[in-house]
Amino acid sequence: MSGKYLVTGGAGYVGSVVAQHLLEAGHEVVVLDNLSTGFREGVPAGASFIEGDIRDAAKWMDPSFDAVLHFAAFSQVGESVVKPEKYWENNVGGTMALLAAMREAEVRTLVFSSTAATYGEPEQIPIVETAPTRPTNPYGASKLAVDHMITSEAAAHGLGAVSLRYFNVAGAHGPYGERHDPESHLIPLVLRVAQGRRDAISVFGDDYPTPDGTCVRDYIHVADLAEAHLLALRAATPGEHLICNLGNGNGFSVREVIETARQVTGHPIPEVVAPRRAGDPAVLVASADAAREKLGWNPTRTDLAGIVADAWEFAQYIARER
Repeated sequence: MSGKYLVTGGAGYVGSVVAQHLLEAGHEVVVLDNLSTGFREGVPAGASFIEGDIRDAAKWMDPSFDAVLHFAAFSQVGESVVKPEKYWENNVGGTMALLAAMREAEVRTLVFSSTAATYGEPEQIPIVETAPTRPTNPYGASKLAVDHMITSEAAAHGLGAVSLRYFNVAGAHGPYGERHDPESHLIPLVLRVAQGRRDAISVFGDDYPTPDGTCVRDYIHVADLAEAHLLALRAATPGEHLICNLGNGNGFSVREVIETARQVTGHPIPEVVAPRRAGDPAVLVASADAAREKLGWNPTRTDLAGIVADAWEFAQYIARER
């Protein structure tokens, strides 16, 4: 059965891929994005587009929406440390305005783009949803605050909500992929070296207690991630707030990613060892058991070479656009 969905932040990386998946499933999609970090080219053909801010959500909220999928947020960890007010105002204040608009219009289903940054440095691996939430930066803290807001909204006003806590999202879905500026994610940065747009990739620490001494992270293909959002729409239950991790369940080291990119691209990718970054845990890997059990989600694009190959194809597509 088709529905009508508002996708906030739908001109960004994950939002655009989810919007495209909704369209492919036969749904009507309206994208709301202020283009501060998103790109007009990221809005899928077939989606309606509103250039606007979630803090003004009441202007566009419509009782005809079946649900909201909420991606609109600032997400640069480093920036959040030096400009915390920007993250509290937009991520928390914006979501508060969005929830109020949804309440007024009686739109009672929400899927929220949350993050593994809510956990901070984990005590146990793999990370489960019951792990302590101790974010180490204002970005993670702002997302955790929103999760608390959603929990209380569900209890008080009957909202049916699912928060999806992402680990490292990567890959691309056709012409929809990462266009971040500045870019901080490992795979697109490595691919920029392969393209000759950077001289080398920095490896921040090679003396961690891991098999090759570099940090291990859980990479999830953005198309698998998108499929989880469609399943979450079905799983949302009035008055309940479900929180699920989304990850591969496997970890890949920084050096494994670099070597895989060399093989996929056929280019030498010089690396430079740099000092460890403060607050970088040695290993971050998700337990996605809850998503499998409660959403019926089963990621199928778990091969690192496939994830990198899709990202490489998109990187070349963007290079041709320039």
